[in-house]
Amino acid sequence: MTGRIHIDLFTTLDGVAQAPGGPDEDPEGGFAFGGWQAPLIDAAVGTQVIEGIRDMDALLLGRRTYDIFASYWPHQLDGPDNEIARVFDAIPKYVASRSALKLGWRDSHLLGPDLGAELAALRERHRSIHLIGSVEFARSLVAEGLFDQLNLWVYPVVVGAGKRLFPDAGPPTTLRLLEPPAPSEKGAVLLRYGPAGGAPATGDMTTAE
Repeated sequence: MTGRIHIDLFTTLDGVAQAPGGPDEDPEGGFAFGGWQAPLIDAAVGTQVIEGIRDMDALLLGRRTYDIFASYWPHQLDGPDNEIARVFDAIPKYVASRSALKLGWRDSHLLGPDLGAELAALRERHRSIHLIGSVEFARSLVAEGLFDQLNLWVYPVVVGAGKRLFPDAGPPTTLRLLEPPAPSEKGAVLLRYGPAGGAPATGDMTTAE
């Protein structure tokens, strides 16, 4: 079996993926718009998210996102979001961190320092591995080409400064659109991309060719 690694991110139109869920999610850098996604939630995005949740059989998380998830989802097993909570609780969770952690959430595992080798091993054990949020971890996967599909929900809001999947420093990369996007009721667009390989090509639009 060779599993696929998905990156699932919510971003603003100007590319900010920091703290979509709530004011206290990630205030690092003085980020003032935590919870920017909340007023734009709609049924179409909810359906897309649930489809992804039902598909996964392993979860990848960065340290900060793991702490947020572990403090919330285990307590929602009988709540209104219990389908998501039960999937997250049942599947293995793999955490990237530069320091040792005490992982109290059931079936949680710390990844070793060789990310490429760790993900290769996960592909042999799992069919559909999803990295949710964890923008800095996602940045590493994109930079090293260690993903199969980028699921990017882009919302019609601009917030300015914040953490982005694609920082100004790069690295340059190319992607290919996997399917036509369709907007949700409140204007969010799900863009599904796969890696195309290599740096962007350039040309000269002033020539006859």
